Amino acid sequence: MDENLKLEKEILEEKRKKITSELLEKRNNYEIIENKLKLLTKESKGSYNEEKETTEKIYSVLKKDIKNYEEALRVPYFGRVDFRELRGEDESIYIGKQSVSSTLDGEEIIVDWRTPVADLYYSGTGGYAYYKAPSGIVEGNLSVKRKFLFKEEELEEIFDEGINEIMLKTSDEGNDLVDEFLKINLEESRGKKLKEVVATIQKEQNEIIRWPKNLPIIVQGSAGSGKTTIALHRLAYLIYRYSETVKGKDILVLAPNKLFLDYISDILPNLGVDEVKQTTFQDLVLKYLKIKSKVKGKDEKLKELIESEDAQRCKFITNSSKIKGTLTFKTIIDRYIALLEGDAVDITDITIEDYILFNKREIMRLYLKDLKSYPINKRKDEIKRYLNLKLKEKIEILCIQIDLEWDIKIKEIKRELEDGDERRKKLIEIYSKRDEIKNNIKNNAKKEMNEYFKNWRGITSKDIYVNLFKNEEFFQIASLNKIPSELSEFMKNEIIENYSKGIIDEDDLAPLLYINMLLEGVEEKEKFIHIVVDEAQDYNPFQIYLINKLTKGNSLTLVGDIAQGIYYYKGIKNWSDIVEKVFEGKATFMQLTQSYRSTVEIIDFANTALEAQNLDLKRAKPVLRHGEIPEIIKCNSDKDVVSKIDNIVSNIIQKGKSSIAIITKGADEGRILEKIIKKHSKLKVSLIKGNEKDHDNNIIIIPSYLTKGLEFDATIIYNPSSNNYKETLLDERLLYVSLTRALHYEYIIEIDDLTEMIKK
Repeated sequence: MDENLKLEKEILEEKRKKITSELLEKRNNYEIIENKLKLLTKESKGSYNEEKETTEKIYSVLKKDIKNYEEALRVPYFGRVDFRELRGEDESIYIGKQSVSSTLDGEEIIVDWRTPVADLYYSGTGGYAYYKAPSGIVEGNLSVKRKFLFKEEELEEIFDEGINEIMLKTSDEGNDLVDEFLKINLEESRGKKLKEVVATIQKEQNEIIRWPKNLPIIVQGSAGSGKTTIALHRLAYLIYRYSETVKGKDILVLAPNKLFLDYISDILPNLGVDEVKQTTFQDLVLKYLKIKSKVKGKDEKLKELIESEDAQRCKFITNSSKIKGTLTFKTIIDRYIALLEGDAVDITDITIEDYILFNKREIMRLYLKDLKSYPINKRKDEIKRYLNLKLKEKIEILCIQIDLEWDIKIKEIKRELEDGDERRKKLIEIYSKRDEIKNNIKNNAKKEMNEYFKNWRGITSKDIYVNLFKNEEFFQIASLNKIPSELSEFMKNEIIENYSKGIIDEDDLAPLLYINMLLEGVEEKEKFIHIVVDEAQDYNPFQIYLINKLTKGNSLTLVGDIAQGIYYYKGIKNWSDIVEKVFEGKATFMQLTQSYRSTVEIIDFANTALEAQNLDLKRAKPVLRHGEIPEIIKCNSDKDVVSKIDNIVSNIIQKGKSSIAIITKGADEGRILEKIIKKHSKLKVSLIKGNEKDHDNNIIIIPSYLTKGLEFDATIIYNPSSNNYKETLLDERLLYVSLTRALHYEYIIEIDDLTEMIKK
């Protein structure tokens, strides 16, 4: 056995003993706290008890610590750096997923991967090195940078960077190098869920993870560059780095769909991060609007674009989406709201018993001038609050006015009629009527005012939005008459038809949220300290603008790949537009070109589809991990297709891999293929339709547009024919996405003539 490996095994045994000791101590404390909590719960009998609340917090922390220490006992660490500070002594620092400290002497048995000193493991090089600590730059000498490979909780192998050839020359083309430790990790089977990668974070990824949270950061990453994984590790880092001010509940992750949310669901808990809200833009907006409506999602619309033969309708759909996603459309809404305010047709006098309680001139002055800085509905609330303060005084003035008016009537009766029964009867009637009016005003003025504001405030963002299209005059003024009449007519009819059916188009969510913000504003307590947007290339500029409005201090991480922008007609054309127009130049842009997902052969195969897009993006550069060349398999019948798929699946499983995706272009093709497989095979497959939260099988049939962000051990691309994938931007991107999902193996089922974008 290698001497270094032997020594490390002895050190591992020592460290495990220390962790075991700490774990036993924590378990003992946990038992004491648990018993105390039971007693306090019994004594409190459901009422609040400060000591019980404090004990519950200690109990929760201990429970989490025990779980972390149990995990640390199994695989304590993955790296080691030997560092000597200037004028200091050599220190061996072991780095793991979480820190473990000794309660006896305060020794750090293991250092958390997010600590400043751990940066040496990810970005340091031998010799002079430094890291950034809260107190400033710490300089010194880095003599060892070691990586540990564990198998079934036992230390199997060690790799010393620059010492025992962790970096091996494996390229036939030149002097490119590959990290053997990384290569071993990448060759593992991934399963159905995305995993944490703290042991194999690369230097370029580490820089993004540790970037300060103060300004938006935009990451353009090639397929397989680890964008999603890095964004989520960045969250774990930010929570650790800014622990005093940032908690899990202060962070939001926006993902493209529920299936993707399930796919990434294990990462944050595995990194010890709880309470992070993970949702879709659609569900986020519906929550803000407090409505439950059927939404026509972007995938449903894309499916229609892929499968429809009505070219004119497809053109209207894409152009409508494009317009609604621009910041110009935000300006149209701003103009429309200004027109509504200027028109102020809904402002009338507040009356009771035909008397003016508050006149509309006063209300309009407050609405259009004095309180204009408030959001619309908050403004109405402020007007109501202000008038409420004056209500008592107004009632008193009205009662005096009524007394004066009725005194004239009383004097007339006294003057015209002689004293007698008739005069007394008339006077009693008049006094009663006067007092009735006054009492009604005193008793019901507040109720009338509340009713007025209820009706005035009752208009919803949905009403305002629909009326934008219904009011032709205002629409033309707001849009400066720049939207072609046929297109504006299509948009109008679509909105009105959806409204009548209780449907919201996904493209209308951003305008509705914006109008809601204009009406209600956004409370500071509703904002997130940081938001991560995954697959950001599929968001439009209007959506990014609104998401930024939901953050404190513009703290955003956007990750995406323009080359995978399948919603090209409404999504982001280039990142510079977002940097300049949404963030006014105040954003950091970074590009990841290294691909860690696929083998060299799979990426080379996919690059033909990338080059067809002419995007001026750098080609994905694979980690030099070789595998089989993607295989094109010709099939002549349904039975032949199923037989070949059965053979492929059997072969992959024999090689120790499990997750397999059969990728069709569209959903209809997937449904047909599922029937064919059920008819001719015993293979268990799940058909993915787009609304699933998860799926049971390792083998799935999935349309191309739902595979974005996902990865599989193997993929089978079904019938990528010249008829299925034409030379259009949408087809080029769908094919590129499909061809970049496989980690290890890729197969092409050829039925009709293959598209030119696939090289034979």
